[in-house]
Amino acid sequence: MPSRQEHLATALQHAENFAPLAAPPQAPQRRVLGDVVAGLSIAGLLLPEAVAYAGIASLPPQAGLIALLCGLVVYALLGTSRFAIVSATSSSAAVLFATVLSEPGTNGATALTMAAALIIAAGVLFILAGLARLGGMSDFIARPVLRGFTFGLALTIAIKQLPKILSVAVHHSDTPRVALDLLGSAGSANRYSTALGAVALVLLFGLGRWGRIPATLVVIVLAIAMGYGVDWHAYGIAVVGQIDLQNVSFSVPSLGRAQWMQSAELGFALMLILYAESYGSIRNFALKHGDSMSANRDLVALGCANLLSGLLHGMPVGAGYSATSANEAAGAQSRLAGLCAAAVVALIVWLFLPQLARIPEPVLAAIVIFAVSHSLHPGVFKPYWTWHRDRLVVIAALLAVLVLGVLHGLLAAIGVSLLLTLRQLSEPNVSVLGRLRDSHDFVDVSLHADAKPLPGVLIVRPEVPLFFANTERVLGKVRAMLQQPHDVPLRTIMLSLEETPDVDGSAIEALRIFAAECAARGLQLTLVRLKPRALAALLRATDETLRPAMLHELSVDECVQSLAAGG
Repeated sequence: MPSRQEHLATALQHAENFAPLAAPPQAPQRRVLGDVVAGLSIAGLLLPEAVAYAGIASLPPQAGLIALLCGLVVYALLGTSRFAIVSATSSSAAVLFATVLSEPGTNGATALTMAAALIIAAGVLFILAGLARLGGMSDFIARPVLRGFTFGLALTIAIKQLPKILSVAVHHSDTPRVALDLLGSAGSANRYSTALGAVALVLLFGLGRWGRIPATLVVIVLAIAMGYGVDWHAYGIAVVGQIDLQNVSFSVPSLGRAQWMQSAELGFALMLILYAESYGSIRNFALKHGDSMSANRDLVALGCANLLSGLLHGMPVGAGYSATSANEAAGAQSRLAGLCAAAVVALIVWLFLPQLARIPEPVLAAIVIFAVSHSLHPGVFKPYWTWHRDRLVVIAALLAVLVLGVLHGLLAAIGVSLLLTLRQLSEPNVSVLGRLRDSHDFVDVSLHADAKPLPGVLIVRPEVPLFFANTERVLGKVRAMLQQPHDVPLRTIMLSLEETPDVDGSAIEALRIFAAECAARGLQLTLVRLKPRALAALLRATDETLRPAMLHELSVDECVQSLAAGG
């Protein structure tokens, strides 16, 4: 038979096979060349998307360019991921529009000021969260919520880009009524605008099948070139228009205290969405390549990028998955790729700003639809149907975004997720334990036919942590078990609280009342397998009914042996 050393060697070999592989060392010149090539490649993707995302947020096109440059430069200097590309994203643009720019009765200047305040507030909150070491806060949004939210957001964005392609007017901002407006006005669509958008979509999806071809850049160049021979306005096709980078100012919006408080409230929601999206991208590629990461440092980096973008009246920024994936595929080796991309974008803007202003709106709308299309795969929902888990949460998140809007939809989906979790935890699931044959193991008698309860002893285990919402219901079920007939009169009841890491005030009060009831019935109560924090809390709450001798961190078997010995 193999020796213990041989088993250990085999296990180590398997562990090495499954360990993440770090990138092999390369010469400095080769790494720099890879970053330069990657920067050149992704600049062609990021530039038209930045202008398009500004359109989603109803901001002037220069806001997207400012955000792109701020995100690329600041994260490259302060962030930790060598692949993450921080720029304006479709989700941040949609959230910004939903929270500020879609308010009825808000004029353009006020909306721009409020948008800048919101982005600044989000940036400050990012920095404070990083300094407070709250890097794990994105875990408060369940993955099914993110899946449904992302799908619903992508569908919302795609639907709201169709009026630009069809060149029709819509009279509402919520997605269902925008879809109805589109159906009602489809007959009056501009056929030239529709044809241009359709051709752009065909080219984008056709060229997009080859990952190394910058499809968006090719389409933008073709559209600009066509503009020299075609008067878009003569065919009723709108263009981007003037991109004003001459009057960019660095300033803090002049707002009252109430408006800043409102910006901080909305900024928290924006920060949570941006960080959930960014953290997912950064973490996925770090795990894939075996890289280290610092969530708190990334919080500060994202905060500084958003703060600078807001002060320059840009857009909110985050690490989008599609841009980060494109950066990795282009051969990036370090954060230098982001700086190279920023330099290329700045050079293009400096040399070709008038040409960028000639981009037709239907082409930008097609680029947006192409950018969000990777999130419109129904296959992301399949695992939840296969696992029979979180199906209601996914559907609720999707429908909430479509019906209630981006921000309220996300908050509603989080609320549904938390309510379902509380409902599950509040279920009074209690198992009766018995000894498994002649072993020292005590298991659920309903699941193991050869497990037998001990005569005169009722051993029960709540299968959920005890807290304010379920303690009374759990103990109510235990009381019902005490009322049932037993072959041997009960003398002792044991509560195995192994599933409860800590207890709150409601649970402590309920346990003290239950201890008094047991004493009145002449039953000996014992709480076993107490976790350290729960034991410490209960020891501080002991009285004449809930005595210290009743509290044990020992196993069920050890307490049974002590009981048999008269301990």
